[in-house]
Amino acid sequence: MPLDPLKNIRVILCETQHPGNIGSAARAMKTMGLSELYLVKPHLFPDKQADWMATNAVDVLRNARVCADLDTALSGVVLAAACTARSRDIAVPAVSAREAAAQLVAAARTQPVALVFGNEVSGLSTEQVKRCQMVTMIPADASHNSLNLAAAVQVYAYECRMHATDATVPNKARELASHEALEGFYEHLEQELIATGFLSTKVPQRLMQRLRRLFSRTQLDAEEVRILRGIVRTLREPKNRN
Repeated sequence: MPLDPLKNIRVILCETQHPGNIGSAARAMKTMGLSELYLVKPHLFPDKQADWMATNAVDVLRNARVCADLDTALSGVVLAAACTARSRDIAVPAVSAREAAAQLVAAARTQPVALVFGNEVSGLSTEQVKRCQMVTMIPADASHNSLNLAAAVQVYAYECRMHATDATVPNKARELASHEALEGFYEHLEQELIATGFLSTKVPQRLMQRLRRLFSRTQLDAEEVRILRGIVRTLREPKNRN
């Protein structure tokens, strides 16, 4: 168990357009004790502008991991929060930044977790949000609720630090299933539901999105995923227990 759960929290920036925002985000992270920066297809990185804006957090940039896709950046993560400024057509409501931070820190005491941010123009895509187990928003004023990327990172980093340094919070946490295990389960479930005729191949994503949200609310552990995959397997191959 790590002494500092903040070291188990990844900040993932997806397709960031301006390198200065990457540097500012790195600075925001370091001021709150976060250091794990992952960049998914940044438009320009490394870059001097990023270094300038990072100030004394250039080491965070130097250790940043550049990934070809979000699945790679989420490898090994057990709980990912999609940070968004706009409402989504999803099966569960978004939680506040404070509530998301509490759940992330609790899991980060034993396993890697992630905060996932979209680019400055369009934010996270529906496909990227689908890869996360939680959707979260900063409860800003409704008339002007869009924050600069680095400012949003700062808010979440602060909330995580507050929960991580709260001595009244218990240190025990469940061992959750990894991103890879969950994605394997969802793929297996979709294939079997299509094969049995329950899921239409014309519009499968709508139902699968709701099923993802259903299971995400439970925060499955590794053993539960194995049990569910065994159940799904019997949809086409029933076991004779007599």
